Amino acid sequence: MDILVRAGVRRLYGVVGDSLNPVVDAIRRNSAIDWIQVRHEETAAFAAGAEAQLTGSLAACAGSCGPGNLHLINGLFDAHRSMAPVLALASHIPSSEIGTTFFQETHPDRLFIECSHYSELISSTKQMPRVLQTAIQHAVGQSGVAVVSLPGDIAAEPAPERAIEHALVTARPSVRPGDAELDALATMIDEADKVTLFCGSGTAGAHAEVMEFAERVKSPVGHALRGKEWIQYDNPYDVGMSGLLGYGAAYEATHECDLLILLGTDFPYNAFLPDDVKIVQVDVRPEHLGRRTTLDLAVWGDVRETLRGLIPKVRPKENRKFLDRMLKKHAEALEGVVSAYTRKVEKHTPIHPEYVASVLDEEAADDAVFTVDTGMCNVWAARYLTPNGRRRVIGSFSHGSMANALPQAIGAQFIDRRRQVVSMSGDGGFSMLMGDFLTLVQYDLPVKVVLFNNSSLGMVELEMLVSGLPSYGTTNQNPDFAAIARAAGAHGVRVEKPKQLRGALRDAFRHKGPALVDIVTDPNALSMPPKISAEMVSGFALSAGKMVLDGGVGRMLQMARSNLRNIPRP
Repeated sequence: MDILVRAGVRRLYGVVGDSLNPVVDAIRRNSAIDWIQVRHEETAAFAAGAEAQLTGSLAACAGSCGPGNLHLINGLFDAHRSMAPVLALASHIPSSEIGTTFFQETHPDRLFIECSHYSELISSTKQMPRVLQTAIQHAVGQSGVAVVSLPGDIAAEPAPERAIEHALVTARPSVRPGDAELDALATMIDEADKVTLFCGSGTAGAHAEVMEFAERVKSPVGHALRGKEWIQYDNPYDVGMSGLLGYGAAYEATHECDLLILLGTDFPYNAFLPDDVKIVQVDVRPEHLGRRTTLDLAVWGDVRETLRGLIPKVRPKENRKFLDRMLKKHAEALEGVVSAYTRKVEKHTPIHPEYVASVLDEEAADDAVFTVDTGMCNVWAARYLTPNGRRRVIGSFSHGSMANALPQAIGAQFIDRRRQVVSMSGDGGFSMLMGDFLTLVQYDLPVKVVLFNNSSLGMVELEMLVSGLPSYGTTNQNPDFAAIARAAGAHGVRVEKPKQLRGALRDAFRHKGPALVDIVTDPNALSMPPKISAEMVSGFALSAGKMVLDGGVGRMLQMARSNLRNIPRP
């Protein structure tokens, strides 16, 4: 525990259990670290991952032997794929019984290999503290998960005397590409008439540099979902988002350019990337380079450091025709879909989820943290939450797990109880780990759960529709979630009419403790990708009787209109 505190860990999320008892008792005796008791270990891992993503520092979780630490695995997969530095303590059966098929025996040092950079078993006190320190270095240095498996009997032994402790790495360095790579990239940019930037979460901290570079080369700037919060705000070059949840002109901008530069993104949907233009990728993780599409140049480096070195080497471009054409396409695309949530929304029941997301965006704090469930909540967050450089939006964007929003909100709220944290939950995801709503009540965490309750697994229905299959097994029979919240001791309100929505959100945000707003939304409001193949169209034709909406785009239309007004006139 002393080593974890030295590495910056302030909380250990988990569920107590016999093999873990020596660890929990050590926390009891250490005032610098807290034990956070959750109701499910999966929540513990999600909460730690959220804390690590928001702070950039090491966070930690723990599970008891066998079933206890097995429950961590889904949240750890999410943390690892989100590049969140998380240390997991997986307690183990008595060391003398390992290999005998003892009660609750698993092999956590093997099980967690796929979702970690480091997974090792401590079988002797002499391995402490070196194995733990090595695990910390892996988690922080490689931005991901490290797992230490610790038998309960070993954990209960006295720490070795005169144990070697070394200085711990607690932050990553900057990585600058070599001059040869920068020169090669500058030459490619100078030779291209039309350049497009496509940005991911690797542009965090590089907003100013991306804007300066886009202005220098007159480039449209699109983004992936994880890049939205870092690059869309204060961006006169914004052309929206590409991918399954996309909108605007990002798809056209990436396909109609001469040179596409992927900045800090491991965008997984290669079907949305062009195959007939030159592509450059810049990433701090060399293993990401070229694994999604064929590259003409791979550049290993931080986005910020790369652009700082690149901008002076690139000749300014004067021709704005491509940029201005993409900005106009973007505005036209948004104009065409915005009506989906503006027509008679104040009378439509069940409530349009687009309308809910739009009102939530207006009512939430300017520095709110949004945690977003996988599925249709991803769509509404992508299209309606307005980034401003202070808000944060996190979800299971790379792993795609259900039930992530509530657990991540727990980790986010423990960092700062005064900051507004909003869990955008779907009824499917919320009900999967609903037991940890009790954790909010137990610790009086003021998380606001905004529940999009359409009584269905909406994204799965969409997947069935585009495959030409009738929806099956996607309907949920739900209770009154607001009543459950009130029974648990929290603020709970159910909203069934649009005119009740704004007042209900305001009341929840004013409430000092945990709150849940159960909003009955239209199950027929589904999302369409920005580009649809013939196979997808035939799939929808086969699934007759279903209404599929494009979905609106909230305040992004205003931004697009503003950017059009800023286009220089001859």
